[in-house]
Amino acid sequence: MNAERVDVSVIIVNWNTRGLLAQCLQSLYDTTNNLGFEVIVVDNASADGSVEMVCQDFPRVQLVVNANNVGFVRANNQALPLSRGRYVLLLNSDAAVLPGALLRMVQFMDAQPGVGIVGPRILNPNGSFQSSYMDFPNLLSELLLMTKLSKVVYGRHFPSHSPQQSRETRAVDWMQGACIMIRRETLEEIGGLDEIFFMYSEEVDWCWRARQAGWAVYYLSEAKVLHWGSQSSSKVPVKRRSLVYKSKLLFLDKHHGPTTALLLKWALLITSILKMGFWSLLFLSPRTRDRTRARENIRSYGVLIGDL
Repeated sequence: MNAERVDVSVIIVNWNTRGLLAQCLQSLYDTTNNLGFEVIVVDNASADGSVEMVCQDFPRVQLVVNANNVGFVRANNQALPLSRGRYVLLLNSDAAVLPGALLRMVQFMDAQPGVGIVGPRILNPNGSFQSSYMDFPNLLSELLLMTKLSKVVYGRHFPSHSPQQSRETRAVDWMQGACIMIRRETLEEIGGLDEIFFMYSEEVDWCWRARQAGWAVYYLSEAKVLHWGSQSSSKVPVKRRSLVYKSKLLFLDKHHGPTTALLLKWALLITSILKMGFWSLLFLSPRTRDRTRARENIRSYGVLIGDL
C-alpha cells in the first residue's frame, strides 16, 4: 500500500460477521496491487469478536466502533468524511474481491471521466451468476414482482438482467451495493447515502441521484467480486421482508411521489394478507418441512403487515 497516494478508500460496515469480514479484508490485501488504498471498517456493535479480530489481525485498518447498531447507511456515512481516496468503494463484509478487481475499476474510472459510479460483476461463492445491476423500480415492476407475474412477463431473472447480458460492460440504472465505487467529485456533488434508508434501496437512491446530476453509472464485467449475500440481515430473517419493502416504499415516495407509494402500500397489504392465508393452509401439512416454512412466512408477513 502506497501511504503517500490513496487511490481508493474501501469502507466496510460490519455487524456480527467476523469470519466473513476477515475473509473480505484478507482478499483486499491479497489482491489489490499497484494501488494506494486505505480500509475503514465501521462496526455496528458486534458481539462476535469482530472488533478484536480486526485489531489483532489487520492493524492497518482504520476502525470505527459504534455502541449501537446504527444501520448500514448511517455507518457508511460515518466513514465517508474519514476517507481520502480519489474513489470510494463501499464493500459488504460478506464479499471477497478477486485479483485485479479494484485495479480494473480504478482504471475504468480514470479512462471515463463522465462515469460517477461503477460496480463489478458479482458472483456467488461458487462462481455462478448473481445479479449485479438492475433497472430502477417503479409501481408496475413492483406489482409484477409481488404477484410473481414478472417471471411470465420478463423471465426468471427479473428485476436483474440475464447472465448473458451480464457478460458485457454497459451503462446501467443502478448497481448492487455489495460492491460499488463512486468518484470523489460525484460524491461531493450528490452527497452520501440518504439516511431515510436504514437498510436496502440506499444504493438505488444513490445511483438515481448520480444519474440525475448527469453522471453515468456503469457495470464493469471484467472486475469480479464474490458475494455470500444477506449475511447480516439473515440474522433477523423475520424482519428482512419488512425492511426490504419499507425501503422500496421510501424510494417510490421520494422519487415517484406519495400517491405511487400509497398505491404500492395498499397492493402490498392485500397481497400479504392473501399470502398469509396461503401459508396458513400449508401449515396444516403433515410434513414438518412444510410446516416450518409456513411458520416462518406467516411470521414474516405478519411483521410486514404490522409495519405498513
